Amino acid sequence: MPMDSRLKPIPPEIGYYLAGFTDGEGSFNISCRPRSDYLIPWKISVSFNVSQKDRVILALFKRYLGCGTLRGRPDGVWYYEVTQLRAVVENVIPFFERFPFLSAKKKRDFSKFKQIVALMQRQAHLTEGGLREILSIREGMNDGGKRRYTHTEILESLGKSSETIRQTSSTDGDDIVRSSW
Repeated sequence: MPMDSRLKPIPPEIGYYLAGFTDGEGSFNISCRPRSDYLIPWKISVSFNVSQKDRVILALFKRYLGCGTLRGRPDGVWYYEVTQLRAVVENVIPFFERFPFLSAKKKRDFSKFKQIVALMQRQAHLTEGGLREILSIREGMNDGGKRRYTHTEILESLGKSSETIRQTSSTDGDDIVRSSW
């Protein structure tokens, strides 16, 4: 597999340092947010992030990955994040494939993250079956992590939205007042 030309100029000592830093402090996340204006009423987003009090280290991520945002919080912690799917595909994933993790946990999370990103590239997150597959893969990421919406809540809402669609569909075109005779 040919090396991405963007990654060639990254000195190995910097690449492995950032990978090691991510191994301990970074996170690959899949978030689900309710969206009533979506056919499948959930927006699925991917993100890679690292937070730290030392802005200089996070600026190295932005410089060498060539994407993402760096912002400070009121508590003095800096936050580097990549949320655009294209940047994740073109920058983040190739970087960590070239500079792999040592810990089994981060390797596992990154592998699951890549599976979900691949599903999203194929637009699977826009289907109920794809969303269910993404939730199944996500379940084991980040040791379960704290989630605003549980998998059960999301799956139950899919059942409700499917029922709403079925009920709405069964009355379509039946808007006519009919005579009883």
